[in-house]
Amino acid sequence: SSHRFRHLMCFALMFCVVSATYVPPPRSTMKPGSPVPMNTDNPGVRKAARFGVYRYNNSSNDLFLFKESQINKAMVQIVRGLKYMLHVEIGRTVCEKREHSSLDSCHFQRKKNMQQMLRCYFEVWITPWLQKVYVPVARCH
Repeated sequence: SSHRFRHLMCFALMFCVVSATYVPPPRSTMKPGSPVPMNTDNPGVRKAARFGVYRYNNSSNDLFLFKESQINKAMVQIVRGLKYMLHVEIGRTVCEKREHSSLDSCHFQRKKNMQQMLRCYFEVWITPWLQKVYVPVARCH
């Protein structure tokens, strides 16, 4: 019976070591990989929104560039990098596409008949260590 006791002690010891090294995340109900709400002022969120805008501008037939005017909702999911899911309002600027301006220096259209606002949903996947950005979804209406 001492063999059995030793076996049990060994098991108990192993259990203690394993459970001591497992540190649960602090009161988190989030499963790894599930989307988490993000502050819309977060620099990463703003950068991701800009990538969504680039994708929109590249695929639109408009003469003018659009840029983000407001980020309404942002979620991020950790999946081999960061996948941002963004609800963004974008507006037509005074910069023409052929000028290739920096969007930061482009102001929104002031003339009523030239103004246009669109609501967009962007999915932007950023893999920082590969310096890769992929925008699989850019829907605007």
